[in-house]
Amino acid sequence: MGKHVDYYFSLNSPWAYLGSARFAALVARHGATVSVKPVDYSRIFPQSGGLPLPKRAPQRQAYRLMELQRWRDWLKVPLVLHPKAFPSPETPRVQMVLAARSAGGDGDAMRLAHALMAALWADDLDVNDVVVLDRVAAAAGFDGAKLRAAGADPAIAGGYDVDTEAAMARGVFGAPTYIVDGEIFWGQDRLDFLDRKLAA
Repeated sequence: MGKHVDYYFSLNSPWAYLGSARFAALVARHGATVSVKPVDYSRIFPQSGGLPLPKRAPQRQAYRLMELQRWRDWLKVPLVLHPKAFPSPETPRVQMVLAARSAGGDGDAMRLAHALMAALWADDLDVNDVVVLDRVAAAAGFDGAKLRAAGADPAIAGGYDVDTEAAMARGVFGAPTYIVDGEIFWGQDRLDFLDRKLAA
């Protein structure tokens, strides 16, 4: 039987987007199970010493852009460096992912999360517009309006806080983070190490 991965990420993270399809392929290849957990890094960063992007030093912001270009070109993944809707409040999108998780399981949640990240980072869509969100959801095989309504239910929406608290308790500080058997792998550039862990 395959191992289990707890997947902590932000829907606003270009790094989570860059790793998303590769991560899905990797866990499928190993027969691993996944718990999909979008979490609130605006709460995690102050607790872990991180800074939101606008508060980072100019040289760090400049280097981030260089790295994004390098990874985009290396992976041959479409990526807009300055999407018009970044940053955006994540909660409406997170609630849709949580509703998909509640209704259809983690596979559905991961598929929708990737579609929503691609809408922002590859297609440069306005992810603040519910019409756009519903269209993205429909293209991924979901009823967007139904997900938005379900995700607003406190019983589902509360999962955001629950997963964020769990992430902080487990030492998560960046996105994406993959945890297997208590071992943390931070960043899409650690997927090779995660691959070896899942193969062991």
